[in-house]
Amino acid sequence: MNNNQYLKEILSNVKTIAVVGASSKPDKDSYRVMEALIKFGFEVFPVNPNYAGERILGKECYPNLKAINKKIDMVDIFRTKDFIFSLTKEAIEVKTEILWTQEGIIHEEAANFGRSAGLIVVMDKCPKKILEE
Repeated sequence: MNNNQYLKEILSNVKTIAVVGASSKPDKDSYRVMEALIKFGFEVFPVNPNYAGERILGKECYPNLKAINKKIDMVDIFRTKDFIFSLTKEAIEVKTEILWTQEGIIHEEAANFGRSAGLIVVMDKCPKKILEE
């Protein structure tokens, strides 16, 4: 099984995804990926304190992961490397199963910390691209 097949398999078990760093601007990657994830049938929760209480693509936006009172299968992160470790801690606290960072975002310390807590960690990949293959 190649890496992308493995990633597709991971995604096949996901129902809910929190998109951290979601934007309401259609030209932003987080907006386009969120839009694609919704079209693929995932229940998506945008997370961005700057848009908390507003709607992005018709979905209520949350200030943080803890504010979502539903089980989150996967956390998809569109934030800079500086935020990854604290977001990994928060993902563990809300008992998510998968921590995923977008292309260009790699944080080995956070990845190791997440894995040691039982998370599946995927870094530097775009779920939209994996699903569209």
